[in-house]
Amino acid sequence: MTIYPKLIMDALATVTYAGTKKNLVESNMVADNLRIDGMSVSFSLIFDRPTDPFLKSTVKAAEAAIHYHVNKDVQVNITVETIKQARPEVGKLLPQVKNIIAVSSGKGGVGKSTVSANLAIALAKLGYKVGLLDADIFGPSVPKMFHLEEERPLAVEKDGRDLILPIEKYGIKVLSIGFFVNPDTATLWRGGMASNALKQLIGDTDWGELDYFILDTPPGTSDIHLTLLQTLAITGAVIVSTPQNVALADARKGIDMYSNDKVNVPILGLIENMAWFTPAELPENKYYIFGKDGCKNLAKEMNTPLLAQIPIVQSICESGDKGEPAALNIDTATGQAFLSLAQAVITETNRRNKDKEPTKIVDVKKYMIILSFKGRNKNSAFLFYPYLIIFSFFRVINCCRHGNIEILREII
Repeated sequence: MTIYPKLIMDALATVTYAGTKKNLVESNMVADNLRIDGMSVSFSLIFDRPTDPFLKSTVKAAEAAIHYHVNKDVQVNITVETIKQARPEVGKLLPQVKNIIAVSSGKGGVGKSTVSANLAIALAKLGYKVGLLDADIFGPSVPKMFHLEEERPLAVEKDGRDLILPIEKYGIKVLSIGFFVNPDTATLWRGGMASNALKQLIGDTDWGELDYFILDTPPGTSDIHLTLLQTLAITGAVIVSTPQNVALADARKGIDMYSNDKVNVPILGLIENMAWFTPAELPENKYYIFGKDGCKNLAKEMNTPLLAQIPIVQSICESGDKGEPAALNIDTATGQAFLSLAQAVITETNRRNKDKEPTKIVDVKKYMIILSFKGRNKNSAFLFYPYLIIFSFFRVINCCRHGNIEILREII
């Protein structure tokens, strides 16, 4: 049998591309590189972007159409070309960003987002180029704090890619999932979907040149934290907590998450938020309603710097609700407190960069841990994926210490 180009094109004309509802020929998706050598056929299909959700199914449908309409014995070699460039691979993201700082807390409600917003503004006040990413996919609050609830980022084409353009306010590049979702509707996403959205906010955004990239992370330890650790080489982490023991217990877990040997992100220091209450009419008075020096004592115990003690002042809450963070006014006591915090973060970041090697992105591996449960005759094997290893392995260790489980071996 002799195969002609028209036979191939007629077969491809029977394949509908779901993205345009037209066939491959009408959609101009067949490249001008069709080659026929006996019973071998090769050509390229052109897609808009490498992440096209219909790419794989379309390629399979094209191959099946040739086998059905031309000959089942035809050897088909289809390559893919894309108009848009692919997102840079992990390790090559944000090449113009000098320092990536993760602001974290062991639990919610300790003022982490308030600290993140004011830290970013204070750094900008000191003359640095700053970006702020609201990485709290399920509870974004940065749009409210910057009075950007009605704003929507624009797209820009750069280097063959469509990139999100961060919104700039107060001299900071700001981006949040809150710009793309209904603020009155709960974000009911599974972990994988949330992680993919976060990767887009990081890798598909034109962040440009930054001295400091502040990550306002979700409270606790979650898939989002793992995604950040697997996507970015985080320069250092800052842990925010209140002085009370309940918050400090969770702060320890946050410190352990970053500092354990499977992650190894340096802790730049602790921030004690709501350290004391100072009424506006009695500015010299301090009321320790959540306890005194809790973070200070924890920092000493963990041999970690205490970066700042931020008091509870009504103006901080009011300024955040108005979308005008307290750090904007450096003439006030609260403005000075956040300015001092920024200077402390700069000092610790410079010391970290001088004394330690650059942080490595967490490698994705599977771990097999063989556990022997007391009271049973046989061992039980469990496959722990990275997020379980990092955040649950230490709980297993604790169980072992309490005599409930014995770890026989670990296979990497």
